Amino acid sequence: MAQIEKEHEAPAKGNYAFVSLGCPKNTVDSERMLGLLQLDGYQLVGDPKNADFVVVNTCGFIEEARKESYGAIDEMIALKNDGVIKGVVVSGCLAERQKEELLEERPEIDSLVGVFGREEVTKIADRLLGDLEEQRTVFQPAPVRALPDTDRLRITPNHFAYLKISEGCDRLCTFCDIPRMRGKHATKPMEQVLIEANQLANDGVRELNIVAQDTTYYGMDLYGEPRLAELITELDSLVGIDWVRLLYFYPMYISDELISAIAESGKVVPYIDMPLQHINDRMLKKMSRRVTRAKTEDMISRLRGGIPGLALRTTFITGFPGETDDQFEELLDFIKQTRFERVGVFTYSYEEHTPSSRFKDHIPEEVKLERQQLLMEAQRQVVFDRNDSLVGTALPVIIDRAHPEQEGVWIGRTQADAPDIDCLVFVTSVERKLRNGDILEVEVAASAGYDLSAIPC
Repeated sequence: MAQIEKEHEAPAKGNYAFVSLGCPKNTVDSERMLGLLQLDGYQLVGDPKNADFVVVNTCGFIEEARKESYGAIDEMIALKNDGVIKGVVVSGCLAERQKEELLEERPEIDSLVGVFGREEVTKIADRLLGDLEEQRTVFQPAPVRALPDTDRLRITPNHFAYLKISEGCDRLCTFCDIPRMRGKHATKPMEQVLIEANQLANDGVRELNIVAQDTTYYGMDLYGEPRLAELITELDSLVGIDWVRLLYFYPMYISDELISAIAESGKVVPYIDMPLQHINDRMLKKMSRRVTRAKTEDMISRLRGGIPGLALRTTFITGFPGETDDQFEELLDFIKQTRFERVGVFTYSYEEHTPSSRFKDHIPEEVKLERQQLLMEAQRQVVFDRNDSLVGTALPVIIDRAHPEQEGVWIGRTQADAPDIDCLVFVTSVERKLRNGDILEVEVAASAGYDLSAIPC
């Protein structure tokens, strides 16, 4: 079953709390560990103060994420030192990245579980509560095939879920340490993906968000060719799933066949998340992105020409080592001209073990932040103009939750908006009570900056 009951009448082994940090791919790992613990008889509690032990599933991607992870670990260690909880288990990307060094930094940690050691989490819990300290670390090599993610206890709302179709990455972007943490690209067999998708559909999921480090590369290692287009066709036959959303395209292997599969699908929404990182050819080469501006612009033209109503989300890095004023201005002009529907901007994060850490001409932090602000200001006007143009039109919206403070108002998203990262729609419905997961047609009544206000049609 995709979601396991969160309450047991008589927990057999002990209580635990769980802190899940990082990206949706890490969320899937968290849900798998939660499911394993629950099936083994451990009871999940919301407040760590009521737990015997706490699992912190960490992110180690960039410095800001690592600070958040360390903060959560230290908070749980403080509870342990005060005698409130018995132990702290640290899992995920930070554990995989730091390994035993993390135990040297934080000796109060009881156990480290690497990214691919997650299947051993119940044994770790048994040893912890049994006062057995013979093994404090569980690190497994990256698998040849992506691990299955069945029997998850989901922490997303009931109506949407993330479905991981592969693990790891074969790209060698000079700013990124993910291949070292999550290994080489490993496809999850299509039949396994469909088993998990059906589990989620049977559990009430209406929106399926497809995630991987490199979605367009799906199948290359297993089948000898990309198979995302075929997977889309298979997902289209799912009963119960209404929306399928595609996240994390690498800007390669985007064939006409894939574009047609998206356009012709009855379930895949016209939304693609495709991080581009930069547009200047010299910067792209230094980043080892394996694309050029000309290829990128041709690809965007083919996507927009082939998929009606497409919403393109992308992300950029500003302040990469050696980025000149002219190269930044080229990126700024590109954003203004291309008018992406959604954009995120990150400042370059120095990562010790990556090739870019050895580059010269690192950009001062204040310059990175100033450039980030300028890019976001340019994109803000694009979004505001788009939202103004939507007033008076009808759009399908999925309802996520009731407004916590306004009676008769619900918070939802359009097909152009992924959970947690994009814009919102505030739907006022006086006569009809809405429910989480409802998909309905609404008329946009007003734009409010990044968000919209609407009423049911």
